[in-house]
Amino acid sequence: MLVAERIRSASGAFFGTDLNLEALMSVTPAEGWRDALQSGTLWVVDDGAGRSIAFLGAEAAGHELHIREFAVELDHQGQGLGRRLLSHVIAWARTARFQALTLTTFRTVPWNGPFYATMGFRELSPTETSSRLVAILKNEACHGLDPAQRCAMRLDLNET
Repeated sequence: MLVAERIRSASGAFFGTDLNLEALMSVTPAEGWRDALQSGTLWVVDDGAGRSIAFLGAEAAGHELHIREFAVELDHQGQGLGRRLLSHVIAWARTARFQALTLTTFRTVPWNGPFYATMGFRELSPTETSSRLVAILKNEACHGLDPAQRCAMRLDLNET
């Protein structure tokens, strides 16, 4: 399956919530990941038979690495795959000397904000949120994601 199909599969976990499923299923087309692939900030996990089952795409933003999209196919969720993939990316970002990882996510969905908190990310207050992250959150709102449910998070990499 293509990366876009992985995201659509992963978004199945949101069925039964009050979130805008149509907005959740919009995906970055394959060509939108070309820069991440060339810069080494696109990670794909396959099932051992060459079929992708998870991915994480990020982009450098100065001294920060911003996670744009992160998805695990619905049938493979809840098995620790996402945690292992994110741990790998965190280690990679430290080695690459990024100062922090950032992302935007749903504040209260258990496999979003609370999951990232278990990985060391912290929710940024409005005064801590950079203009770059504010712009991302505003763009998400323009695409149908409820700003009251969204937040920006950061993991400082120079802290142990």
